[in-house]
Amino acid sequence: MTERTAYPPPEYSLPDGFLAVRAAEGDEDAFAVLVQRHGRPLLALARGMLGNPQDAEEAVQDAFVSAWRRLPEFRHTAEFRTWMYRITVNRCLAARRRRRPPPLPLDTAPEPAARDARSQPAPCAEQDAAVAALSRALDGLQTGQRLCWILREVQGLSYKEIAQMTRTSEQTVRGRLFRARRSLQEAMGPWR
Repeated sequence: MTERTAYPPPEYSLPDGFLAVRAAEGDEDAFAVLVQRHGRPLLALARGMLGNPQDAEEAVQDAFVSAWRRLPEFRHTAEFRTWMYRITVNRCLAARRRRRPPPLPLDTAPEPAARDARSQPAPCAEQDAAVAALSRALDGLQTGQRLCWILREVQGLSYKEIAQMTRTSEQTVRGRLFRARRSLQEAMGPWR
């Protein structure tokens, strides 16, 4: 008996634009492929912007619900991916404006999970402190700088794509990235 190789359905190889047209016509399977294809990078973007996994998941879910409702309005002047990033960014910015959580008191913070038994406490503590310092430094950036930095450094998008998503010029994106990198370099200087 020969074993069959499972191949993805043909929809997985179709371009986003075609799937978006089908989804706009009510094809839920086509939209499910788009969600599957773009959900993970959008979630990473939202986590980078919001810092909280639950808030990030909610923002991405809201973005996809909004996209499903607005698909008939999608004009295909931009790629579907760019359009989804823009919707997600808007959801994240709205979430950031709605809440500014109070700092967590130290006595209520849970103990960190045990690490590898061979690891030493000092390097682990230093690494945790460096990650916390980077997080604070990112929080200290202006929203546009932080967004451009995440889209470029975490998501790996091109300057052109970032400009489309942020509705700015590539020159503005380059300037924001320059200022973000300089601020982060200054903030992280002691950790070099």
